[in-house]
Amino acid sequence: MFARPFIDSVDFARNGKEIRGEIALSELSRLRDVLANSVGSLAYIVRGYREGDSDMLGVSLQGICTLRCQRCLGELEYQVNLDSRLRLLPAHKLDEADEDDDIDAIEAEPQLDVLALIEEELLLDLPFAPRHADGKCATA
Repeated sequence: MFARPFIDSVDFARNGKEIRGEIALSELSRLRDVLANSVGSLAYIVRGYREGDSDMLGVSLQGICTLRCQRCLGELEYQVNLDSRLRLLPAHKLDEADEDDDIDAIEAEPQLDVLALIEEELLLDLPFAPRHADGKCATA
């Protein structure tokens, strides 16, 4: 086990800070039901920055997850190459976030759990019903 990184999200963004590392998939408990196995790891980078008047976080993830194919139930390697931009807003302004905007909004927190953020972004990126390409499924 290791110490989970926490950041003051607004300070992190306003001061252009960056945190990077690697996390074992086995450490991301919410993924257990989605993955065929939890072998492997993800490289991550979380960057803070300002865009106009907005405090922002950029999240980059790279690695491979092993999912379960919904056709053949065999293992399926899924390449993770994710770059997301997140606008930091106070909780009371989250409902006002422009839904037509291509930037998602999250609550600005003084103790933002970086690994929980990474896990959430990964869960949102994974396909709902992963499948091998046509003709690539294992036959029984």
